[in-house]
This record gives sequence, C-alpha cells and structure tokens, in this order.
Amino acid sequence: MAPQLIFVDGTFAELAQEMADYLQISDQVKPLLEQDKNEDALQAIVKASSALNAVPEAQFTGAYNLLVHLVLQSPDPKKYLPTICGNLLKPITSSPTHGFTLAANALSTIFNLLGETNPVRYNVLMQIVRFCRQHGQFDLLKPLIKNLESWLESWQTSEEDQRKLYSDLSDAAHEAGDEEEAYRLLLKLLSTFDRDEQEEITSDEAQKHSLKALRMAISSPSRFDFQDLRALPSVQALADSHPVYSQLLDIFAEQDLEDYKDFKEEHEGWIEQEKLDNEKLERKMRLLTFASLAASTQNREIPYANIAKALQIPDSDVEMWTIDVVRVKLVEGRLSQKNKVFLVHRTTYRVFGEKQWRELGTRVDQFKSVVDRLTSTVRKAQAEVDAQREREQQELERKMANAGLNSSSGNPGERRRQPRQRTDDDD
Repeated sequence: MAPQLIFVDGTFAELAQEMADYLQISDQVKPLLEQDKNEDALQAIVKASSALNAVPEAQFTGAYNLLVHLVLQSPDPKKYLPTICGNLLKPITSSPTHGFTLAANALSTIFNLLGETNPVRYNVLMQIVRFCRQHGQFDLLKPLIKNLESWLESWQTSEEDQRKLYSDLSDAAHEAGDEEEAYRLLLKLLSTFDRDEQEEITSDEAQKHSLKALRMAISSPSRFDFQDLRALPSVQALADSHPVYSQLLDIFAEQDLEDYKDFKEEHEGWIEQEKLDNEKLERKMRLLTFASLAASTQNREIPYANIAKALQIPDSDVEMWTIDVVRVKLVEGRLSQKNKVFLVHRTTYRVFGEKQWRELGTRVDQFKSVVDRLTSTVRKAQAEVDAQREREQQELERKMANAGLNSSSGNPGERRRQPRQRTDDDD
C-alpha cells in the first residue's frame, strides 16, 4: 500500500473547526476550541468520524487525511487511532465499488505518517492485517512481512504482541492458500518462546501453536525437511504433552514407510480421529523412504525390485514414483530401463547424524581408494614414458656419436697425397 501525502494549512483550531463543520457538530466543538480544550474537541470529532464513510467518494481521501492530521497533533494519538481504524474496517457506503481501495489508502496513510520507531505503528499494522484478512487480500501484506523483524525490534514490541501479529499473519496466509508462508510465520511465532523458560515453552499457547505447526509440516505436500521444526523447544515439549504426535513427527523426520505402517497399527483409528489425510501421509512417506533408500545405497544403483519392496508398490509403478521423487527434488538421477535400475546422481539426507557421518566416511574412503589407484596408474605410466624417452635419447646419442666417428676417418678408398720435397729450384 503506497503512502498518501497530506497537505494541510492552518492552526489546529482552524482545521478542527473545519472538520467539525463538515461533520455537522460545529455547535459542540466550537465552544471547546474557544476554551482551548483541544483534546475534548478532538475526542468529539473522532467520535463522530464514522460519518466520513458516507461522504462522496471524491471527498473521502481528503476528509480522512485531515482527520488523521488532527489526531497526530494530539500528545496521545494512540487514544484515537483505534476508532479511526475501526471505521475503515466497516463498509464505505458512498463507494461500494472502490471502498476497499479508499479504506486501504487511508490505513496506509496512518501507518506511514507515524514515525518508523513509533510503537503505535504496531496497533495500526494489526488493523491493516485484520482489514486485509477481512477482504481476502493477503497479497497486500506480503511486502510488509519482510520488514517485520526490524519493525518489531524498533518498536520494542513485547513477545506476547509479536505472537499475536505472527498468528494473525499466519492465519491470513493460510486463508489465502499460501501454506509455505503460513508455516514460516508460525515458526517465527514459536521462536518467540524463551527456550530457557520451561513454563513458557510448555504453556497451553506454546503447545497449541507447536501442534498446529507439526500438523502443517507433515501434511504439506512440498515440505520434506523437519529439522527446523524439531529444533524448537516448544515442539520438543510435545513429547510430554502430545506423545503420539511427537512419535509421528519422528517417523516423518527420519524413518520409513514400514515404520509409518507400524505406527498406524499401534494407534489404530488415531489418524482418522485426528482428521489427518492418510492417503497424503502415505504418499509423502513413500517419497521420503525413496530418499532414504537412495542415500544409503553405496554403489549409487538401485534395482527396481529394491524400490518396489521399500515403497510397497508393484514393479510396474516404480518408474512413476521415481519421476515423482525427482520432481519434488529429493533425489536426482536417471532410469535405466534396460538394466531395470535407478542411477542416483544426488540425494537429500533427511537427517545428518552419526549414521550419516559413517556413511559419508565410507564413501570418502572409497573415493580415496579410487584416487590412490588412479594416482598409482598415472605414476606408473609416467615412469614408463620417462624410461622410454631416456632410451630414445640414449639411442639418439649413440647414433650421433657413430656418425661423428665415421666422418673423421675420411673416405677409405681415397689415396693420401704425400708432401713434395723442397729443392733448390724452388728458390
């Protein structure tokens, strides 16, 4: 929501009288202004301000801008803003078509005219959230969410008020069908419970929201990582308050389809009683089981038969489930229909504990052995190349040496000329 600018000129008394005239309460307000009872005059104006929802559309924004300006002149605007925001949550009877936009702009004006560090902004933001939920306009709130943490810090908002805001925003996201944002905001809410205060993390409120987040996590068709949720103290406390839910979360976090089936037998009828969708949960567990199978396979090749057994599906369905697990990015690889195997290129570890460290150590050792063998082979080949080069060099030098000896001995068939004796005639 873009901020609306307010252009006003005049003293408080002049502008208050103008608004009183517009609201037709001049007789009530004028004596108060003459006695410098500005707060009493403002209180009367705000009380009558609901009438602005019926003013002509062309005058609506100007009238509310003037009202907001007057309220912000008060030493305690917080006293009046709830009434004004409450008015804007009601229908704008003068403009059924554009009423939402007019009211949204007015609320935005109030929010933006308050100083960035003004804690009153929190109250206005709560009304904006309520307004957007009322009209099913969660998209208007999304740009605000990225600033929430810094705003709450600058406003020095209490943890209780933070939870109220995160809860309302999470509900708004859920109502809009944005389950990922709803879940993320719920985790933000849960993070406000002090991990060092056992009474706080085990409170009814903390357990209620923790349970809600757990249900959202296991039911989400796109969420396969539960470590952020399990790390929260209030969620860990579910082991005492809701042990069956806690057990189910552990299964989704690090166990397999067989464990889920055992859970269902152990707690027969519980899934249905809690109104969880068993079909969706089983599908998710099959995908997670596939990921675990891929992560634990040493040679990176999984026979179709192994996949069918782990997922408890017919052999004919293996390729379909392989496509599904690749689509949700739990595993990367390709099918070899000729050899009836799935070739794993990359996989996602569901948990990374001692077992996974051991598996990683084994693979590092295997990789090291391969590198050592390659290094030995390369060195041996290099030694052979060097030896051959040395032999060739020696052979070349030998040939050159022989060639030099032959040239110095001359032509064996050529007779050597003798030097002529000197005589007296030579003089």
